[in-house]
Amino acid sequence: MRISRLYVPLSLVTGRQLELDDDSGHYLRTVLRLKKDDAIILFNGDGSEYHCRIDDVSRKTVRIAVEQGHERNVESPLDITLGLGIARGDRMDFSVQKAVELGVKTMTPLLTERCVVQFKGEKKPQRLQHWQKIVQHAAEQSGRTVLPVMTEIEPMQDWVNRQQGLKVFLDPYAQASLAELCPIDGQVTLLTGPEGGFAEHERDIAKTAGFIPVRLGSRVLRTETASLAALAAVQMLWGDFGVSPNDAERC
Repeated sequence: MRISRLYVPLSLVTGRQLELDDDSGHYLRTVLRLKKDDAIILFNGDGSEYHCRIDDVSRKTVRIAVEQGHERNVESPLDITLGLGIARGDRMDFSVQKAVELGVKTMTPLLTERCVVQFKGEKKPQRLQHWQKIVQHAAEQSGRTVLPVMTEIEPMQDWVNRQQGLKVFLDPYAQASLAELCPIDGQVTLLTGPEGGFAEHERDIAKTAGFIPVRLGSRVLRTETASLAALAAVQMLWGDFGVSPNDAERC
């Protein structure tokens, strides 16, 4: 039987017990429906997994006994940063979830000219918190032991000037392809647009900041498809999707 995994922002030490916070305890008790003596795997982002057992479950308290920890490295050899032009609702949620599964290390939601999502009052921190929860649950499901970072929402023109490594932005009208490029110091930064794509001046801003326009085939992809396809492509070319030693030496 598959053992549930749960991220907890707590120190995990073999042989000790810990009490889960209200959110984690509620999730374990009401969603996972685990009971006393059930097994569970916890991780806190330090690169290890901890095999644990539930010591007590009540309406007020969930106490866990940490039995054994071991390092488990499932991270990509690539340091992938993703700038996501903010899309509506489920499209953005899907992109964030799949980026975690595909090994991204850092993500930033970006405000662009054609972004149709409006943030008023408390909407911005609420939306960011929502995406951070998606990151956490996707890491739990996909077996990652290091939690990807979801940074603050910011304008695209501010974000592009701070990026490093091989910098590419997805553009259906570009001539270059990913296969013609190589990572720089193991780093790849991807920039994807919202539903309406980038405005012309945003393309110019990205190019000035050193981003290379790249196309993904001859068809125009939806925003959530484009980010997923690009991440899968860089993992196949240079990451952990089965790259051969000879392919790696090419770069």
